This record gives sequence, C-alpha cells and structure tokens, in this order.
Amino acid sequence: MLHPLQDETYMRLALQMAQAALGQTGINPVVGCVVVKDGRIVGMGAHLKRGEGHAEVLALQMAGREAEGATAYVTLEPCSHYGKTPPCSDRLIESGIRRVVVASVDPNPLVAGSGIARLRSRGIDVEAGLLADEANALNEAFGKFIVTRLPFVTMKSASTLDGKIAAKTGDSKWITGAPARELVHAMRHRHAAIMVGIGTVLADDPELTTRLSVPALHPLRIVVDSQLRTPLSARVLRQQDERPTLILTTDGADPAKREALEALGAEVLACGSGPHVDLPLAMRLLGEREVPSVLLEGGGRLSGAMLENRLVDKAVLFFAPKWIGGGPEAPDNAAFAGFGRMSEAIRLARMTVETVGEDVCLTGYPQYAEKEASSCLPD
Repeated sequence: MLHPLQDETYMRLALQMAQAALGQTGINPVVGCVVVKDGRIVGMGAHLKRGEGHAEVLALQMAGREAEGATAYVTLEPCSHYGKTPPCSDRLIESGIRRVVVASVDPNPLVAGSGIARLRSRGIDVEAGLLADEANALNEAFGKFIVTRLPFVTMKSASTLDGKIAAKTGDSKWITGAPARELVHAMRHRHAAIMVGIGTVLADDPELTTRLSVPALHPLRIVVDSQLRTPLSARVLRQQDERPTLILTTDGADPAKREALEALGAEVLACGSGPHVDLPLAMRLLGEREVPSVLLEGGGRLSGAMLENRLVDKAVLFFAPKWIGGGPEAPDNAAFAGFGRMSEAIRLARMTVETVGEDVCLTGYPQYAEKEASSCLPD
C-alpha cells in the first residue's frame, strides 16, 4: 500500500541507508541523509567509512545547487566540530538548506546539541526527534562507546527449550536451523569483534569468520584463554592477515606458549595478574584499542561470567523447538554462581520476539540489580 508522503517517509529512507552500512564505519556512527526539494529527492548519502565523507556531505554533493531552499533529513545530528572531516553543520549552512529534520541528538560530548544550535543560529529551521528510537537503536554501540569508551557487548546464544547449548555428549551441531545460523553470520558482519572462551575453541575448533552468500566483513577474533591452552593447530589462528586473532590471557601464562602463538600471527594480551582473565579490564583494554562492539558467542561459562560482571549490554537468544535433557552434564546457555533471591536475578527488558525459520529469537537488554560481582572468568 502506498502511504502519503510525509517527513517520516524520507527519514525512513535515510534510516535504511544508514542501516546498510552497519559494521563498516568503525567507531563512527552510521548515518543517512536525504535532501528533498519541491517534492523531489535531489540528494542521498550515507557515511560509509571512518575518515571519509559524512552522509550530509555526500547528499549535498549529489544535490548540487538544488540544495538551496531544500529540506535535509538526517538520522543523526550534524557534527559541529573538526575531526577527520570538517563540521557537517557548516556544510549544510553553506549549501543554503532551508530546513533540517534530525532523528536523534548526537551523544558525542563534542556535539551533544551544538550542531543543532549552530544551524538554528544561522536561521535554519531545525526539527529533532523524528523516529529517534529507531535511529538510536541503529547506533546503540556507538552511543555507549563514545560516552564510556567501552565496547557494546551483545551476547548471542543458541539453545534448546531447556536452555542447553549442547547434548551431554558435547554434540551441538546443529541446535538451530539454517535461517538462524545465517542471521548470526549477519550479526558477525555488523560487529567489530567476536569473542569466545577457550572451552569453545577446544570443543568446536571454530573459524569465527563471517560466511554469507555475499562478501562480508570478518570481525576481530577474540579468545579468552587464561592458561594459553589454544592449540597451535586451531582454525582460529589461520589467515591472520585477513582475520586477526587476539588472545586474552594473564600475566602468569606460559611465556613459551605465548611466543609460539605470536609466531603464528596472533596477538596475546595479558589482562590481570590473577589465575583468570580480568573481564572488566579486558573490556577497558578493548576500548582503548577502539573496538566499539563485541559479539559474545562463548559457551555458558564465559557468557555467565560476562553477565555476572554486568558486561553484557544486549542479549540475542535463539531457542530451537526441542528438548535435549542431560542434566548438569549438558551445558547451559549461561552458567554462574547465581543469586540467593529472585529479586537479585538479571532481568531482560525491552524484549522483542520473532520467529527465524523454525526457531524463536528473543532479543532484550539485561537489567542488573545492585550487587558486587567477581571480575574474573572461572576455569
């Protein structure tokens, strides 16, 4: 059905262009821009790569002289500071744009409303907040990283209806169907890094690459391995030139094994002096390396430790319509010491539910009670 042309029509087009670039802008946000004049789209653009043209600049270049007197629809507030590129707010002012419709205010402390104020000070009509929730969701990883300098962590799991990620024999291929697995590979494309524990490496020997029917981006591969038990033959150590691997360990790990792993091209990073990887420290170090997002695909113990330390920002949980049983011998999708009271439980908020093939996907955001947690991953 055709809908009346409204501001929302053009903003949704800008959001679609921004969404298509998820995963390829580094620590920058994804942004789309549409320029409309006299009922015609005269320019469109999306930010495609850090350090290159912003969405507004590309859209204005396409519009040319027709930008004068036009309306620009932008999914994120135009920047007002000099970074790797000049301020987009200045470019909009110079173009003669009459009106700017903004979806969400930029959480970057260097902007945070100043771009909108700059446009208004030059007589441009600015409206903000149209489809803000959709725009903020697109840039949820950027929103956390730019404020905290910590990566946005998405926990993904695939389990049976009784919460098992493998049978008691260790067999886990396949819990979910092909459509769900394809969606997970799309998630890998959109994250800067993928993280698993040493248990997953030893049990499954995964490649941790993105495999889709079209060319896709491969994330940084991260293995949490306190004692450097990663086999030198592990597939995660292959093709380091295209798919780098970072192994998080401790100061006490075997120096000879570290040297052998590094000789294969992996980077080994110590996170704490204790017997286990200090997970909060690991997240801070990843932030310092400008890793804005992490897809957590670890086993139950790593996922449990990340939850226990309140390091998971989002959960994407796939449930297959099957029971496997197996009691404690069959691993759970999250394993940690647990709480003594139901009021202390980690709750999942803002939930959405959808079917993916024969499976069910539950997405939500963990809400943590006030309680101290251990900072390390148990062996």
